[in-house]
This record gives sequence, C-alpha cells and structure tokens, in this order.
Amino acid sequence: MIVDMAIYHDGKRRDIEGDISDAFDHARKDGADCFVWIGLHEPTEEEFDLIEDELRLHPLAVEDAITAHQRPKIERYDDTLFVVLKTLRYVDETSDIEVGEIMLFLGPDFVVTVRHGEGNPLRPIRKRVEADTAMLKVGPAAVLYAVCDEVVDHYGVVAHEVEVDIIELERAVFRSMSKPADTDVTESIYRLKREVLEFRAAEDPLVPVMQEIVKGRVAELDGTQNYFRDVLDHLLRIDGQVDAHNELLNSVLTAHLALLGKQQNDDMRKISSWAAIIAVPTAIAGIYGMNFVHMPELKWHLGYPLALSAMVVAILAVYYKLRKSGWL
Repeated sequence: MIVDMAIYHDGKRRDIEGDISDAFDHARKDGADCFVWIGLHEPTEEEFDLIEDELRLHPLAVEDAITAHQRPKIERYDDTLFVVLKTLRYVDETSDIEVGEIMLFLGPDFVVTVRHGEGNPLRPIRKRVEADTAMLKVGPAAVLYAVCDEVVDHYGVVAHEVEVDIIELERAVFRSMSKPADTDVTESIYRLKREVLEFRAAEDPLVPVMQEIVKGRVAELDGTQNYFRDVLDHLLRIDGQVDAHNELLNSVLTAHLALLGKQQNDDMRKISSWAAIIAVPTAIAGIYGMNFVHMPELKWHLGYPLALSAMVVAILAVYYKLRKSGWL
C-alpha cells in the first residue's frame, strides 16, 4: 500500500492533491529542483501498476521490488537507478534477527521507496529529511543517503545486541565447568551463529555498492560522495564487527565442545575407577567361592576375617592410588 507521498520543491514539502499522475505533472512543471517521493509498504502488482506506467520503470526492477528477496545491489535501467538494501530488526524475546528489504527507484524528479518487513520504517527518515532544507535541495540523492545512513546505523544497534548475546554464551560455557548438567548451550551457539551469518549476508554485499558511489562511478549521485563516504566508514566498521563475532562464536563453540569432551572423559575415568575398585573384592570372593575341597586356608578359623581384611586393604590401596592420580 501507499504509505506517504509528497512533492518537494526548493527544500519544502507539498502534499499531493489528485492522483499520482497529477503529482508528476506538477513536479515537472516546477522545475529541476522539484521531485516526488512516494513510499510503499509491501505493494501488490495492481498497486504498483500506475507507478510503473507513469515512470516507465523496467519490468525486471519492478518484479524485484514486488517479490523482494534480493541481495543488496545498485543497478541502472536507462535514466533510473534501482537500489536494494537489506534491513535488520533484533527481536529481544527470541534473540532472532529479522531481515527485511528496502528498494529505491531514483530518477531525475522522483523517488519511489518500497519496503518489505518491519525493520527500519521510513516515516522517521522522511521527517528527518524534511527537517533539513539544505539536504532536500540535493534532490533524490538526499533520500537515498538518508535511507542508507539509517539502515547502516541500525546495523550497529543489531551488532551490539549480538555482542551481548555472545558474551552471555561465553559465560554460560565457562559456567559449565562447575555446573555441567545445566549448561549444554551447543544449540544456542549454532542458532546465534546462523543469525550472524544472516547479518553478514545483509551487510557485506552493501560494501561494494557504497564503494561504487564513493568512487564517483554513479553519475546520478555526483556531489554526494562525502555523505556516502561517512556511511561507508560506518559500514566497514560494522562489517569488521560481524567478522569478529563470527570468529568469536567459532572459538566459543570450540571451547564448549572441549569442555564437554573433558567432562565426558572425567565421567569415564570415574566409572572406570569404581569398576577397578569393585573388581578387587569380586576377584577374591570369586576365588573362594569355587566349590573345591582342597583349597588353602579353608580350614583356618581366621580365614574368613583375613579374606575380608585383604579385600578392604586392597580396596583402600586402589582407591588411594586412583585418588592421587586424579581419577577420583
């Protein structure tokens, strides 16, 4: 559906009266410093038809905008730029990262933003741009910069939340040394690692897009390289954080598996130790339990207490030896 639409002329907003066609006619009559900004949220093909016909957008770009599930990119179709950004939203209740998309069509006198998902609503961005008259005078490029800046800034918020989750996992792993029964967090580590990989898939392809703009290879955005350079700096810092998070999760998983292996090894040692202790009296009792008439010490009055004493002494000796070696 259409969320908002307005004409911007000389750094000021004017609400659209009439249909979209009238809005574009007014924008073209007002001159080169005037443009139309139309915002849509998860539009259907029917809702997009009028905009597509009026602006003569390329069918492939329109299909991408409607169906979503694109990787971050910037493409040129005739005199229209098509930009795709991935949005991220951190869900506190589940510690999941929800991925959405924002597509932008930029022409000389129009901007069309298409949003999918709940992440990064564009209304605050629109208000921010409208409050900056100098920025609005830049034209459609200012809208692209504001959207990119907000999306990348929100990446930083999500990266911080992920870091908090990793720290909590580290604490849980090393608590397992004292409470092994309550701290098998293998599934949690894998789940968070999957979220980090989704994070990387959203932000990493955006780096070359910003680099293309900063290097001046997108003629429509000439004069705005300094703005996008700031966005690129933030994005590169976040990209490094995501890589560090991924490596840290690998280390946490390795430490966790090592501790689990140590605990299992300790358990096997204890089981083997008690089996060895039990084997000593079992061997002695087994010998004297055989039904033979001619056996030594069978006629001794002290044979029974001596056999029991031998069992106790042997058990204590084995126990002391195992305890000293750290098996018990």
